[in-house]
Amino acid sequence: MEYLLAADHVSKKFGKYTALNDLSIAVPKGSVFGLLGPNGAGKTTLIRIINQITAPDEGTVTLAGEPLQQKHILNIGYMPEERGLYKSMKVGEQLLYLAQLKGMSRKEAKEQSEYWFSRLGMSGWWDKKIQELSKGQAQKVQFIVTVLHRPKLLIFDEPFSGFDPINANLIKDEILKLRDEGATIIFSTHRMESVEAMCDHIALINKSNKILDGNLAEIKRNYRSNTFEIGLETQEDTYDAQQQLKVAIMQNIPEKWEVNPASFKTIHDHDLKLKIQMPEGDSANDLLRYLTTKGMVNHFVEVIPSVNEIFIQTISSN
Repeated sequence: MEYLLAADHVSKKFGKYTALNDLSIAVPKGSVFGLLGPNGAGKTTLIRIINQITAPDEGTVTLAGEPLQQKHILNIGYMPEERGLYKSMKVGEQLLYLAQLKGMSRKEAKEQSEYWFSRLGMSGWWDKKIQELSKGQAQKVQFIVTVLHRPKLLIFDEPFSGFDPINANLIKDEILKLRDEGATIIFSTHRMESVEAMCDHIALINKSNKILDGNLAEIKRNYRSNTFEIGLETQEDTYDAQQQLKVAIMQNIPEKWEVNPASFKTIHDHDLKLKIQMPEGDSANDLLRYLTTKGMVNHFVEVIPSVNEIFIQTISSN
């Protein structure tokens, strides 16, 4: 696997406070890499180091195999959580000015700005001042500032803050399109549903230490607990029928199979829903065969933990 960015044993202190402690991550080229963690974990410090706003006390950061240098700023686009636009400056003038700071010609900047204005529905905004825009509109301008020079590495810190659901989805689609066109994305957010929808890889930082990282699909598989959600159909939609089915399920069930009593629920009158956890190594086929002797199985699916559940479980245990 080819990596665009790598941090190797990076540490950073501010006085007696340790912001990052011997942290190493590798961001695969052409991926969306989720940088996760509670407030104060060290995410922003790492992002500031990558952007050369501050320097690590120990360790190294490389971009495309080279030690991070001043020239690499032109290959990075950064959208901070605290936005940094000039409020009294017109949108168009601001885009051209900031793009030229990133090495673009005025002509290239104008062409790219017009492209993004069209894609994001910003017709008529060129001569407006930032202070005349809503928060969501200003966020779109900040997004364009970040991506205008088509950098190799894009860093988004809470990119959906201030957006309504429709525009948040629009920006999400544009970020994924940029990835598909070859950009590498670092994505820092507290919105776990966005991580599920967008990230290929994640790293979880807590109290300045990396406590989890890797391919998201593999991490979710590693956190499986061999638990299955089951739906059984009753012949009658009565309380007695439901109770009889519950008793039938519990009769002769192997002791090592753990039934969650709180998971018993009546769904759509005729359906009974429950969860059963089996020891590692036991086959789902054995459970399914047992259930078919008790009733009609109309739903059988393994429970895969969400990123939010993994986040809470991992943070709580550290």
